[in-house]
Amino acid sequence: MKPERPSFAVVAERRFRLAGKAIIERHNPYFLPVDEHREKCERSGIPFISFAHYDYLGLSRNDAVVERAVEGLHTLGSGVGASRLVGGERAGHRSFERDMAEFLGVGDVMTLVSGYLVNVSLINFLMGPRDLVLIDELAHNSIFVGAKNGRYDHKVFAHNDFDDLERLLEEHRGEYRNVLVVVEGLYSMDGDIPDLPRLVELKETHDAWLLVDEAHSYGVLGETGRGLCEHFGIDPRRIELTVGTLSKSFVSSGGFICAEASVIDWMRFTLPGFVYSVGLSPATLGSAHGALERLVAEPERVKRLHHNSEYFRDRARAVGLDTGPAIGRGVVPVLFADPMQTMVASQALLDAGIYAPPIVQIGVPKDQPRIRFFISADHTEAEMDKAIDIVLAVIGGTVAADTQPQPAVAGV
Repeated sequence: MKPERPSFAVVAERRFRLAGKAIIERHNPYFLPVDEHREKCERSGIPFISFAHYDYLGLSRNDAVVERAVEGLHTLGSGVGASRLVGGERAGHRSFERDMAEFLGVGDVMTLVSGYLVNVSLINFLMGPRDLVLIDELAHNSIFVGAKNGRYDHKVFAHNDFDDLERLLEEHRGEYRNVLVVVEGLYSMDGDIPDLPRLVELKETHDAWLLVDEAHSYGVLGETGRGLCEHFGIDPRRIELTVGTLSKSFVSSGGFICAEASVIDWMRFTLPGFVYSVGLSPATLGSAHGALERLVAEPERVKRLHHNSEYFRDRARAVGLDTGPAIGRGVVPVLFADPMQTMVASQALLDAGIYAPPIVQIGVPKDQPRIRFFISADHTEAEMDKAIDIVLAVIGGTVAADTQPQPAVAGV
C-alpha cells in the first residue's frame, strides 16, 4: 500500500508556517484595504499618511494624470484586445515609447504589461548555452527567477562589491561566449546604488553586457529623474540594456525595456513576454504617459523628493535609528532588532494613521527585519517627523513588544 500523501492544502499550510505565519497570527499588517482605512482615518479626524507606496513624485492623484487615464478609457475602451503584434496597437503605444526614449536618452523603448515579466522574459530570451549571467546578490526576485530558469550558467557576486565581480570576470570570462552583468539602479530594500562608473569600466574591459534594472531609480535619481546614468553623468547609450517599471514614478502598471533602436525592433518580433502578451490598456497607457509629461514639465518634483528623502534619512540617523546604507533617494529603510519589534512599530504607526508595513523574513535576511519608508515629493517634514518619533518610541521601549496594540481608529 502506498503511503498516504498530504493534500495540497496541508503542504501549503506547512510552507506558510515555515515562511513565518506565527509572526502574523496575533496581528496581520498585510493586505490592508487602504481605501477603507483612509476613510476610517478621515472619519476619526486622523490624517492618513502612506509610506508604503512607490508614488515617489506624488502623481497618483494628480488631476492631469488621472484625466489622461480617463481620456484613454473613454476614447479607446477598457482594453486593447490582443498582442500588439497580431492585433495591432494604438497610436498611443508608440507615442509614449518614443517620448520615454527621448526623455531617458536611449535609442528606443518597448513596453510590456508586467514589470516582473520584463526580467523573467528578457534574460531568458537573450542568454543561452555557453553564456553566463553575473548577478548582484541583492537583485530583485524577478532577475533570479529569470536566471534560474535559463539554459545558461549564472553566478552571484557580493552586493555592490565590484572587486568580487572583477574576480569572477577575470576567472570566467574566457569560458563563455557572452556574459551579462545584472544590477539594480536603486536597491529597494536598502536604498543604496551601485558604482556605475566602475561597472561600465569593468564590462567594457571584459567585453561583457550590462543590464541595469531602474525600476526604483527612474524618476528618482539624477537632477531631473533620468536615473542612474544622469546621477553619475554617464551617457546611457553606453549601457546595453536598462529596464524600468510603470508602477512607481509613472503611477501606472507594466514595465519597459530600453536599448538601441535596432535591438528593440528585433525584440518586437521575437521577445516572448511581448509577442505573447496583450499591449498596455488605454487607461494604463494614459496614466503612465500623463506622469511622464508631468515629470518633464515639473522637474521640481524630483528636487522635492531629494530634499524629503535626505531629510528623513538624516533625521532618523540623528535620533539613533539604523537606516543602513541608504543614500537618501526615495527609499529609506529603518532596521530593527527583531521581527516582533518591527511588527509593533508598524502597528504603532498604523494606529496613528501612518501606513508602513513591516518587512520580515520574506525579501530580506531573517536577522535584518525592517520597515521600508517610501518617500514622496508630497510628504511634509511634519509627517516624516511624526513617523520617526513613533518608531523611536517603540525602539526606546515606550511601546512594549508584548503589549497588544489598540487601534486608534474605530473598526481597524
